[in-house]
Amino acid sequence: MPLQIYIGGQFFDKENAKISVYDHGLLYGDGVFEGMRSYSGKVFRMQQHIDRLYESALAICLTIPITKEQLIADVNKTLQINGLKDAYIRLVVTRGSGSLGLDPNRTSDPQVIIIADSISLYPEEYYQKGLKIITAATIRNHPAALSPRVKSLNYLNNILAKMEGLQAGCVEALMLNIKGEVAECTADNVFIVKHGVLQTPPKDAGILDGITRNAILELATELGIPAEEVTMTRHDLFVADECFLTGSGAEVIPVVTIDGRTIADGNVGPVTIRLMAEFKKLVHK
Repeated sequence: MPLQIYIGGQFFDKENAKISVYDHGLLYGDGVFEGMRSYSGKVFRMQQHIDRLYESALAICLTIPITKEQLIADVNKTLQINGLKDAYIRLVVTRGSGSLGLDPNRTSDPQVIIIADSISLYPEEYYQKGLKIITAATIRNHPAALSPRVKSLNYLNNILAKMEGLQAGCVEALMLNIKGEVAECTADNVFIVKHGVLQTPPKDAGILDGITRNAILELATELGIPAEEVTMTRHDLFVADECFLTGSGAEVIPVVTIDGRTIADGNVGPVTIRLMAEFKKLVHK
């Protein structure tokens, strides 16, 4: 059976899942999205993802035409129809179709789209041996221009930084904010460990308030690992004892080299290993 895509309350074969070329989500990146993971048929922290989706929509004055409860039910139905237990789910809400031009008042019928498909993770080797990343010249969007807490369809900022990483032979790239401080990677939040203390940039560094990021901070508290949100520069990463990234797709993945500099001894550190193991337990609860 072909993959079934949910659009506006109906299901379509992947090849026939279409929206208007006049949709402002396509024309202007006017819309919001979420990426979630399901484990053994249960979506990890779905309520938090749904809440963030609706907050992103509210921030850009986009009305999602169904309730949170209905959307949750529709996500579960999409997984069921496609026979998926372990999957990646992409929720998309577009402004809807309208005339050419930026005016959102000329649009109608916002589109709610749910795509559930098999997950595509980083190769297992990266989880065992760690990633090599570089710092992108492309900085994170200025928060006064577009709040990083809005997960919008306009991801060109991240894509350009991702291209820099790929051109350097890296699958991820670190992004700095307008002050030159560490913000996040193109699709993941960043953590370091220094002298046994877990550290991650604060929200006002220009980061997405990551669901997995927050789960790791909660786990650290439960495990008695000191943790703090603190402003960082690249220097802090270069001299860290450990470094790892978090995200719905990546989960928890270690970093061993940044800009050609080896972190500590180049091996995955004990705190990272422990948090990777505990996170795997958490998602299957």
